[in-house]
Amino acid sequence: MDEYTLLIAAANTATFVTGGAVAALAYRAFRRTGSAALRAVAIGFSVIVAGSIGGAIAHVGADDVALGVAIQSSCIAAGFTILLYSLYAETTTTTTTITLDRSGSGSESDLEFDSNASDPRSDSESE
Repeated sequence: MDEYTLLIAAANTATFVTGGAVAALAYRAFRRTGSAALRAVAIGFSVIVAGSIGGAIAHVGADDVALGVAIQSSCIAAGFTILLYSLYAETTTTTTTITLDRSGSGSESDLEFDSNASDPRSDSESE
């Protein structure tokens, strides 16, 4: 062990706690929404956290700092690659239909809003 062991242990602990919390929250959001992007975020952070744990084991258990750094760096690179993918993951378009009943007229109007489109009021209100 060298003079950096305490710093390495503190950094790995912080990575484990904060990265694990982000991964858990992203996984919960994925379960709630079914979004492939959120699933990728959860996996990406999990890979980064796993690299931190693997690196710590190599640092302390095998007493090989270079191996620990190699494990952590590889997992961080893989995790960020997965996070990058999550930014480009295809998302589904949600369309909401609202039916309005105009009192007294007996007729109904259907309005559709695309969640990815701009605000439909912005064009008419700007005039």
